[in-house]
Amino acid sequence: MESDYGVPRELSDLQKNRSLYKPELPPCLQGTTVRVEFGDATAAADPSGAHAIAHSFPHTYGQPLAHFLRATAKGSNAQTINEHPAVKVGLVFCGRQSPGGHNVVWGLHEALKSHNPKSTLLGFLGGSEGLFAQKTLEITDDVLETYKNQGGYDLLGRTKDQIRTTEQVNSAMEACKALKLDGLVIVGGVTSNTDAAQLAETFAEAKCSTKVVGVPVTLNGDLKNQFVEANVGFDTICKVNSQLISNVCTDALSAEKYYYFIRLMGRKASHVAVECTLQSHPNMVILAEEVAASKLTIFDITKQICDAVQARAEQDKNHGVILLPEGLIESIPEVYALLQEIHSLLRQGVSADKISTQLSPWASALFEFMPPFIRKQLLLHPESDDSAQLSQIETEKLLAELVEAEINKRLKEGTYKGKKFNAICHFFGYQARGSLPSKFDCDYAYVLGHSCYHILAAGLNGYMATVTNLKNPSNKWRCGAAPITAMMTVKHYGRGSGSGAITLGKPVVHPATVDLRGKVYELLRENATRFLMDDVYRNPGPLQFDGPGADSKAVTLCVEDLDYMGRIKELNEYLEKVRTIVKPGCSHDVLKAALSAMSSVTDILSVMTSQRLE
Repeated sequence: MESDYGVPRELSDLQKNRSLYKPELPPCLQGTTVRVEFGDATAAADPSGAHAIAHSFPHTYGQPLAHFLRATAKGSNAQTINEHPAVKVGLVFCGRQSPGGHNVVWGLHEALKSHNPKSTLLGFLGGSEGLFAQKTLEITDDVLETYKNQGGYDLLGRTKDQIRTTEQVNSAMEACKALKLDGLVIVGGVTSNTDAAQLAETFAEAKCSTKVVGVPVTLNGDLKNQFVEANVGFDTICKVNSQLISNVCTDALSAEKYYYFIRLMGRKASHVAVECTLQSHPNMVILAEEVAASKLTIFDITKQICDAVQARAEQDKNHGVILLPEGLIESIPEVYALLQEIHSLLRQGVSADKISTQLSPWASALFEFMPPFIRKQLLLHPESDDSAQLSQIETEKLLAELVEAEINKRLKEGTYKGKKFNAICHFFGYQARGSLPSKFDCDYAYVLGHSCYHILAAGLNGYMATVTNLKNPSNKWRCGAAPITAMMTVKHYGRGSGSGAITLGKPVVHPATVDLRGKVYELLRENATRFLMDDVYRNPGPLQFDGPGADSKAVTLCVEDLDYMGRIKELNEYLEKVRTIVKPGCSHDVLKAALSAMSSVTDILSVMTSQRLE
C-alpha cells in the first residue's frame, strides 16, 4: 500500500476546520534569524553511569545545552546565524503513532522553506524499513494540505522496529550518504531516541556529514527527564480516554450494578492512568509502580480490589470504575518471573504448545492457575525490546475473574453482604491513539518541528529538540536542545544472590516511571479515599479545539512545575552576577562573603553528589 502514503484524503468539516488552524510560534523561533546560546557541558544525571556513557559515546557525550533566543534579545553572548544555505533533511516516524506527529513534519517543512525555499524535506515511507530501503516522499505544501493538525502517521507510515544492529545502523548511514542528507530527524519515544543517539555517534565517528536530531513523540508520556517536560500525543490520549472513562463513570452511577475494569495504554509506565484518574476521578487506579515497589502479588491486588468493593457495598454502592495500566501485568513479581521463563524458552525455539511442559515447577503451577485466555496471551512472542505484548494481555479480564471468584467466596462465608458482583471490561487504546490531536499537541509538535531546523542550522548532532515552560501560554515557551546522551542512564544488575558482583547494562534513554515521591503521586494519594467512596466523577467532555477546555493542559504537567532548562539559565545568570560583583579590586568583606557562601554551596553539592554515587 505504499502508493497510499501522502495522498490527499477526504476530510470532514471538522477536519477541514482543523487543517486551517495555524499554531503560534514562540518569539525565539520567529523570523529568519537563528540565535543560539550554548550553556555548559552536560553530564549524566546519575554520575555512576557517566564513565560508561562517555566510553560508549566519545563523540557526542558532554556536549552543551543549546537555548534559542529571539533576534532582539539583549545582553547575551549568543551566536547569530544569518546564512542559511539550502539543505536536504530526512524525517522518519519510529515507534507507535501518536497524535500530533504530522505537525512535527509541518513545522520542520515550514522552517526549512522560510529560511531557504530551495531546502528539501524528504519523508521516509514505512518508518525505519523505508529508511533502510531509501524509499522517500518529498514533502510539499500540497502533500501536507490534508495532514495538518490531523491524527495518525498515515502521511508516511511508521514502524516499531529498532535501528539497533550494526547492519541496520550501516543501512541508515548508507541511505543518508546516498541521499546526501544534511540532517536526519527521528520522531519517536525512548527506544527511538536511544537509536537516534547511537546513529549520531556512529555518523560522527565515520565522519558522515548528516546530523541526527530526535523529537519526543510518544503517547506513553514516559520520555520525561530534566530536559523533557512532556511528549507529543500524551495530552490528546489522556483527554480522549478521560472522556471515555467519564462516560463509563456516568453509566455506572446510573445503572448502579456494574463494576467497570478499564485497561489503558502506556506500556510499562502508568503516566496515562495517573493523568486520566486526575481528570475523570474513577473510584480506583492501580499503578504498576506501586505494585512493583510493594512487591504485591496477584492475590494481593485481588484482595485490595475486593476490600474496596466490600467497603462500597457497606454504603449500598454496588458499582464502580477501576483503571489499570497495561504494564501492570509485568509489574507483578511472580507473573514477571513467569514471563521471563516463557520468553527464554521462546528464544530457544521451543514452540508455544510445548512451553508449559518445560517451565520450572512454581512457574508451571502459576501458569496452570491462569485462565486459558491469559495462558494463550502470555505465550505470545515478546516485543523487539523483550517486553511482553502488553496490549494483547487482557489484565482487566483476569482481575475481573479473580475478584468475582473472591467476592462469591466472601458471599458464601457471609463476610460480603452486597449485591451480586457484575464486571464489564474495556481496553481503551486504539480509540484514543487515532484521535485528532488536541490544540496543545498541535502547537507543541509544530514548535518542535521548527526547533529541529534551528538545531540543524546550529550544526548540532545527537540532540533532542526541547520545549520547556509548557504549562504557560506558547508565547512564553522556551525552546532549545539537549544532547540525548545527557538523558541516558546505565542500569546496574546483580549477578546472582550472594555473589555481590554487579554488571552494567548498556547506556540507554530509559522510560521514566511515575515518581512515588513526587507531587503528582502525592495529589493522587490525597484524593484516593474520596475517589473510592464518594463517586465524585468528573467529565471533562469531548476534546475541544475552541471554548473553555481548548487551552487546558495535563494536570500532571501543571502540578509537576518543571522548568529545568529555565532554572539552569537562572543559575548561570547568578554565577555571572557573582563574577561581575567579585572582581579583583573588590573589598575584603565582599570577597570573604563570596568565599564563605560559595564554600558552603560546594560542600552541600559535593555531599549530594557523593550520596548518588553510593
